[in-house]
Amino acid sequence: MAGIEEILELERLERDMFRGSVHPTVLQRTFGGQVAGQALVSAVRTVDAAFSVHSLHGYFLRPGNPTIPTVFLVDRVRDGRSFVTRRVTGIQDGEAIFTMSASFHADGDEGIEHEDRMPKVPAPAELPDAQADEVLAASELYREWKNWDLRIVPAEETAKVPGLAAQQRVWMRYREQLPDDPILHICTLAYLSDMTLLGAAKVPHPGVVTQTASLDHAMWFLRPFRADGWLLYDQTSPSAGFGRALTQGRMFDADGNMVAAVVQEGLQRIQRDQSRRDIETGNMA
Repeated sequence: MAGIEEILELERLERDMFRGSVHPTVLQRTFGGQVAGQALVSAVRTVDAAFSVHSLHGYFLRPGNPTIPTVFLVDRVRDGRSFVTRRVTGIQDGEAIFTMSASFHADGDEGIEHEDRMPKVPAPAELPDAQADEVLAASELYREWKNWDLRIVPAEETAKVPGLAAQQRVWMRYREQLPDDPILHICTLAYLSDMTLLGAAKVPHPGVVTQTASLDHAMWFLRPFRADGWLLYDQTSPSAGFGRALTQGRMFDADGNMVAAVVQEGLQRIQRDQSRRDIETGNMA
């Protein structure tokens, strides 16, 4: 599988037009995190380095074809003194498959400060690598993500918050050391954020086979971090119904700093043919 630096490498076709690279994949449809990550890279390349991305909001409109490149068109919506806004449309075969708005903020503003406390969980070193699990390692998704170290926190080894419908926690990091470029780590986190999050909605429904795909995705970058360092992805699903599920995630670094927040709605249709496996490609079916 390609490394994250290769996946996020784009070709500039025009001033505000970019083409994503194509890489071998075991998935039938383009992974949603790849589309979002490449879209964010294209937006970043049109913004002055004095501004850092602080949020993105994206919609998965059509399934992506992983065998052909996606072209990203960037609209320079606003260039202000403190904030910059970009709109990005990902296109394949003349049709939009993804649209995203990204907002950038000039560093240096002062304001109030607070953050949630990281849940108490076992350290990553106390948990097995998902690649050591024969069932997980054989699945399409984990083969696709073999460059990532994923360690699921067992439900019995972490304190649950009373009253929440569904909860799941996963330690994650990129296995290889990445360059120090903060933008690379932010775009890598956009890729990572689509991993496992919709699975939180399945926690109260063991054994139920669903057709699963991302519908929309919002993300806020709160504090500096490294994607090649351990990040705890604290996930919940407050509601599911009518074939859709809402999921939320908070990301903490190993020191307990809350570095990002994610909200995602996904398709969760009951799969009538129970012999079929979950379809978790990260994009709309």
